Amino acid sequence: MGEVFYVTTPIYYVNDMPHIGTAYTTVAADAVARYQRLKGRRVFFLTGTDEHGQKVAQAAAERNQNPQDWADSMVPHFKETWRILNISNDDFIRTTDNRHTKVAQVFIQKLKDKGDIYLGTYEGWYCVYDESFLLSSQIVDGGCPECRRPVEWVKEENYFFRLSKYADRVLKHIEENPDFVQPESRRNEVISFIKSGLSDQSISRTSFTWGIPLPFDARHVMYVWFDALLNYISAIDFGSNMKRFEEIWPADLHLVGKEILRFHAIIWPAMLFAAELPLPKRIFAHGWLTVEGQKMSKSLGNVIAPKELVDEYGADAYRYYFLREFSFGIDGNFSRRTLLGRYNAELANDLGNLSSRVLTMVMKYRDGIVPEPKASGAEENRLREIIPEILAKLDVKMAALAFNEALSAVWDLVHALNRYVDVSAPWSIASDPSKKKELDTILYTSLEGLRILALLIYPFMPETGRKIWERTGMSEKITQARIPEAANWGALRPGSKIVTGEPLFPRKPE
Repeated sequence: MGEVFYVTTPIYYVNDMPHIGTAYTTVAADAVARYQRLKGRRVFFLTGTDEHGQKVAQAAAERNQNPQDWADSMVPHFKETWRILNISNDDFIRTTDNRHTKVAQVFIQKLKDKGDIYLGTYEGWYCVYDESFLLSSQIVDGGCPECRRPVEWVKEENYFFRLSKYADRVLKHIEENPDFVQPESRRNEVISFIKSGLSDQSISRTSFTWGIPLPFDARHVMYVWFDALLNYISAIDFGSNMKRFEEIWPADLHLVGKEILRFHAIIWPAMLFAAELPLPKRIFAHGWLTVEGQKMSKSLGNVIAPKELVDEYGADAYRYYFLREFSFGIDGNFSRRTLLGRYNAELANDLGNLSSRVLTMVMKYRDGIVPEPKASGAEENRLREIIPEILAKLDVKMAALAFNEALSAVWDLVHALNRYVDVSAPWSIASDPSKKKELDTILYTSLEGLRILALLIYPFMPETGRKIWERTGMSEKITQARIPEAANWGALRPGSKIVTGEPLFPRKPE
């Protein structure tokens, strides 16, 4: 195994339940992690929860709980959501974990000792919901430019991080490394924001106590964003096991929502520069999801829990829809109509029927035994030749995080296999003994194409990929398979026994 591929989601606030927007980032990160494992990479996939700050303290107070008890009651909901969505994270970090607290205090002390933290007074606007300090020029209609909620004027003694000291260095890195912040439109926004001038960043609070105490002044607790960003290194033992830390860091990919990009693309790199640590290789900000054309909100009653859709459609259909329906870098609109449409057309009809009819024919005509293929004809060669092209396209699209286009490439194989079965029409020759060798070739080709298809859909729909893989007669676990080698033609062994099962995606009434 080679070097580690480190992928992260943001850590999610425990002020409220996980919803489809929360899960959007996590499902995308899981597809990346599974694809990289399929390519033979050692993967470390991190997610977790952000449990400090004024917003969490208020959510707990509204329920007459202390913040720790509230956080402890919320974390299981996130873990259960990731379980039902088949998320393969390697670790789950909580900012109330002792391991995180220790790293955060070591890190901030390091910056204090270096002279990059000083005591001052903050006076200005603050958005509790986004836990962000705002300039008067950023206020829109009296509210936060991101969440549009009311902001409050605060004045308190704070410690400050010399963000302005590192502004030019962060800007230079972004401009010289086009892939560092993506997509390009977001990168341009970040560059423009830096060029407008950066003030030093307040990194402590004294108006409430729910947070990590500063090691050099216990009257202050760490600003929640300074605390939260450090999860990416606290989970991999910065300061306590530097050998492990250096094996994993820097992160290959931070996946975030667009509303928190500035924290990740400006403050986080400056913090790392100050600590003399390498920067992550890439930060990608995806768009927001609306529901039936409206922003998700409790007042509208349109906040959707993933479990609601998984119970109706299954985890793999859920994952497929959210990765296929939207372009990851821009906003998308969820609708039940498009979910049902894709489910019936692409999963039930295209994929489910393909798997069912191929396996049914092998069971019917060859008693479930994988036949020995004979000489290939033009149609067989045509099918075999497109597979390397699809693999190459899939790799390019996954590197670009263009999940919808990656799945479109995979569906090129679905369509090609369906076409092959239609054109070959094995049912029309099954009763002719003189066509036995031809039928064997058609059935083998169909099965082998299905086996390769199982590999390609596995990162997106892991349970479906596993089922198809096993039903085609493969004894090796799909998790042990590696591409491109496992996608080479001919790995399916004649004589193996296939299995059938329940339909993968039973059609739903429209």
